[in-house]
Amino acid sequence: MPVIGAYLVPGTPLPYLVQDNPPWSPIVDGYRRAAASLAEKKPDVLLVYSTQWIAVLDELWQTRRRVQGLHVDENWYAYGDLPYDLSIDTSLAKACVRGCAALGIKAKAVDYDGFPIDTGTIVAANFLNPGGKIPMVIAANNLYHDPGLTEKLARMAVKTANRQKKRVAVIGVGGLSGTIFRKEINIAKDKIASAVDDKANMKLLGLMRRGDSAGLRKYLPAYASAVRADMGMKHLNWIMGALQWRFDSAKLHAYGPSYGSGAAVVEFNR
Repeated sequence: MPVIGAYLVPGTPLPYLVQDNPPWSPIVDGYRRAAASLAEKKPDVLLVYSTQWIAVLDELWQTRRRVQGLHVDENWYAYGDLPYDLSIDTSLAKACVRGCAALGIKAKAVDYDGFPIDTGTIVAANFLNPGGKIPMVIAANNLYHDPGLTEKLARMAVKTANRQKKRVAVIGVGGLSGTIFRKEINIAKDKIASAVDDKANMKLLGLMRRGDSAGLRKYLPAYASAVRADMGMKHLNWIMGALQWRFDSAKLHAYGPSYGSGAAVVEFNR
């Protein structure tokens, strides 16, 4: 059973918390279009990787059946709180923990009340999967995993879902260029921090839109280094691992700033 949907979405809470701010509202609209597309595909499970759920020792997988609470972002707390209510596919998540062993990766299941869910996962879930209607499998971003290993994890998760005969959509949560404004700005005038970052972002997005997977693979390391990309764009590697770098084109639902950094909502077509 193939991957039926793949989406690159931003994990910044700013568009979610201030949806009517003109520079951020295109991201809100893009998220809504992606959510409508996702709903039409009717996946059985969402395979989610957020750059903001950081792990160090082991690869962590959320396995608690229902996770709910109220989150306050550690950086953008002044803009408001983030409620969440997530449904987890525990059978698949536990199978992914076991699947890590075959890759030689140490992994652990996370199953306790009050575990701190990261901002990116919450924002993506609230936009794409409100009310937790679609079960999720959430994988952590281990800081010691390089892009290649991240791709292997995604491929394993897809194969594991296929063995359970589940239709999957893959979600990579993270930003583009990583330069943020270090001084307070008028958010109504937010923009990409530099023309260099903007040009690099548009080149990356152009490769996606054209379906140039070879060009994208070649450009990605240089791009990530040049613009301080969010976690080296491992959230994109998660998507590409799941798709095995095979996609026909991508639809750019939205592109814009998040306090100077780059954010985009992209849907990959196969």
